[in-house]
Amino acid sequence: MDENRAYRAADIRAAERPLLDAGVPLMARAAAGLARELRAFDGPLLVLVGSGNNGGDALFAAAELAAEGREVRIVPVSDRVHAEALAAATAAGASTHDPADAVDLARGSLVVDGILGIGSAGRAALRGRAREVVEALRPLAPTTVAVDLPSGVDPDTGEVPDPAVLRADVTVTFGAMKAGLRREPGASYAGRVVLVDIGLDLSPFTPVPPA
Repeated sequence: MDENRAYRAADIRAAERPLLDAGVPLMARAAAGLARELRAFDGPLLVLVGSGNNGGDALFAAAELAAEGREVRIVPVSDRVHAEALAAATAAGASTHDPADAVDLARGSLVVDGILGIGSAGRAALRGRAREVVEALRPLAPTTVAVDLPSGVDPDTGEVPDPAVLRADVTVTFGAMKAGLRREPGASYAGRVVLVDIGLDLSPFTPVPPA
């Protein structure tokens, strides 16, 4: 795993596939790495959860911290979220809330951006309820940890097609550096980037050259 080499989303997903097919718990590995970084911050967590595996990573990390006694509030911003991960988080003591309450919940909280992941390549702009919540939170400029990449940043190009993006203080990214985290304007939204090793073999793939 080399922090200086960045890869396209499609190549990262291709590297994940044989491990997933073999039953390797990549989501558990990612969640453990995310939880480790979240422990460096104090206060309650406000976890914004989208429909994909990115939201699952955030929820399983939330479950770890809630089980340790951390106050964790979950705001689903999609009608569909990772059911197993949500069940684990709520069983551990996390609470779920309506998106309309997100601004009040964000005051004094660490915001965890688990809305979009690398599946957003080519269509990074937030929509619907997710966009409304992020737009409402942006004026607060909350301390934010992004899961894999800030939602609204294209993972390949670093483009930000819509200003509805929460700037991250820290981005915890999994398996490989995403090219979009090294390219502007995406790099400016990512903050400090922490790369978590989840066991991917990227050797068959060509790194993306620096912009």
